[in-house]
Amino acid sequence: MPDRVTEAILRQLEHNGRLSNAELAAKVGLSPSACLRRVRMLEQQGTIQGYHAIIARQKSPAVATIIVQITLEKQTEECLRRFESRIKECADVKECYLMTGDADYLLRVEARDMQDYERIHKEELSRMPGVVRIQSNFAIRPVVQQGKCN
Repeated sequence: MPDRVTEAILRQLEHNGRLSNAELAAKVGLSPSACLRRVRMLEQQGTIQGYHAIIARQKSPAVATIIVQITLEKQTEECLRRFESRIKECADVKECYLMTGDADYLLRVEARDMQDYERIHKEELSRMPGVVRIQSNFAIRPVVQQGKCN
């Protein structure tokens, strides 16, 4: 169970992963050496799994976001394992969640355009093991994106 300082470190880094150690230490009330020890411990434990750039979509090549619901023929451990193993290899799938409810999985897919998504649908998603239903919804624009800088 993380303590108050650890939670503060995680909140600060989630908001701005490029903070220097000195800036982070000042924000959470630790000395720089104590702060660095905590951050390194969180990285070693796997709590902090990495740092990444958040790309402003309006300044990068056009990308469509598609929310895809996947239903499998069976929900056995073997079917789930096979699907999850293959979906991890699909570079166009940016997020994948095992769900409760009508669909078994919810995916966030990025494509350049409708033709690119058609390729992803035909060549990747529909060929995943056990898939019996694919429902796709194109996002119009983001409204809330936690962890994204404005």
